[in-house]
Amino acid sequence: MSIAAVMLFVVLIAGLILGVPIIWSLTIASAVSIALNPALSFVVIPQRLFAGADSFSLLAVPAFMLAGDIMTKGGLSKRLTSFADALVGWISGGMSLVAIVACTFFAAISGSSVATTAAIGGLMHKEMVKRDYPPDYSAAVQAIGGTLGIVIPPSVVFVIYGNVTGVSIAKLLMSGVVPGLIACLALCAYAYYMAKKNNFPKGEKFSAKKLGKATMEALWALLMPLIILGGIYTGVFTPTEAAVVSVFYGVIVCSFIYREVTFKDIWEILKATAKSATNIMLLVASAQVFAYLVTYYNVPATISKWVMGFVDSKVAFLLMVNVLLIIAGMFLDNGSIILIMGPILAPLAVAYGINPVHFGLIVVFILALGQCTPPFGTCMFVACGIANRPVSGVARYLIPFVLVEIACGLLFSFIPQLSLWLPSLVT
Repeated sequence: MSIAAVMLFVVLIAGLILGVPIIWSLTIASAVSIALNPALSFVVIPQRLFAGADSFSLLAVPAFMLAGDIMTKGGLSKRLTSFADALVGWISGGMSLVAIVACTFFAAISGSSVATTAAIGGLMHKEMVKRDYPPDYSAAVQAIGGTLGIVIPPSVVFVIYGNVTGVSIAKLLMSGVVPGLIACLALCAYAYYMAKKNNFPKGEKFSAKKLGKATMEALWALLMPLIILGGIYTGVFTPTEAAVVSVFYGVIVCSFIYREVTFKDIWEILKATAKSATNIMLLVASAQVFAYLVTYYNVPATISKWVMGFVDSKVAFLLMVNVLLIIAGMFLDNGSIILIMGPILAPLAVAYGINPVHFGLIVVFILALGQCTPPFGTCMFVACGIANRPVSGVARYLIPFVLVEIACGLLFSFIPQLSLWLPSLVT
């Protein structure tokens, strides 16, 4: 590769090591590379920034974020928690199962792992501690449950991955449903094992009346993911249109049915979402300049030849990707990793004959578990903050849960039908 291509990555890595924000690391790396290449002009930067932001599919990002914020403010988390309690709270270690199941349901509303951990953890941690669960274990359960927030649709991360790699966003969103539910069951199985081993308490006996009442109270919340996925599956609307529908649905449910969100609240939610969405959109736009240069220098093809020189099978490649993403997830947030590595890894996967949708699910799922790994797991930090517990204590309980998710990641890597069945139904 040319010196300009090499410096593109050298400057980026140096910036990340020095703690330069990822947006500026990407932009500075791109500018240095362009300066070293006489065939390119700095006009490439504003052109690619504009092209990166001028995307219809990216409109889904702020819309899904806004819908999740409205639903969080609108009291859906407590209704979903009550529903999960009625559903599984009677089993041994019921409250830990309730937390994981409630996170799964809330993930289908928020599209964010951090929001899921914060919303459910804020309710469940105190309840678990009140029932004599170890505080560190309780925090670990909230953190690991929150990781499902970007796997089960609507997922902002899937939207970003699809925009960066050109893979169908509708199929990517569908690909997370079955793996997300399987991961939920696997985490619940381990929580049940821990409950039996440590004699954690059960909740009240199962009551069909209680379940029926909780279902009716949570019905409007439970309908949202069905409306979104049903609309995409039937072709009634695109993922971007589904995001806008979810916003209006959230306003109607939270303002007029549950009556927990006022018009003043909506204005405050809009301002908060705008700040968060602006950061993500700026990151995506700056990454488009970097991605353009990666393609211009033919980096994917170069790396593909190099990797295929010593990784001679699809199985070995998938194992390598799993390890690489687990390590990357320990140090960077998932959005940054996707924007940097997506344009490189996606073409490599195609070269090995891996379905692009299947590979997208693998990438997002492995990065999801990275949100619970030290030293920079965001869900872990949020859970520790809610519980006011040290990272070292919570991490001790988190490690087995993370190993369960790693096992799930390997399962999804080598059985593609688990992630491709639903997407195959989308026209």
